[in-house]
Amino acid sequence: MEIKVLGTGCANCTATLKLIEQVAAEKAVPVRLKKVEDLPTIMGYGVMSTPGVVINGKVVHAGGVPSRDKIVSWLASESTPPAAAKTGGCCCGGHGCA
Repeated sequence: MEIKVLGTGCANCTATLKLIEQVAAEKAVPVRLKKVEDLPTIMGYGVMSTPGVVINGKVVHAGGVPSRDKIVSWLASESTPPAAAKTGGCCCGGHGCA
């Protein structure tokens, strides 16, 4: 999972980056964490309030340090395999799909 923290280096941006690192380590979720400080790139995501958080190309947060619970939910939802992958590769769980 790729996570980008968007911000110019303020205290909230740094805190967000560290908190995501901590939660990912605690939950044993492998992440590729990147800090994006380039203003045109940040604005390209449509983020006008930092810190912003982008997970796998999708903006999930902007403005203020996200809560620990919010980060846990992001990591859980992004690391959960699709239903077909959990059921053996088909929609019915391997019970007769052609």
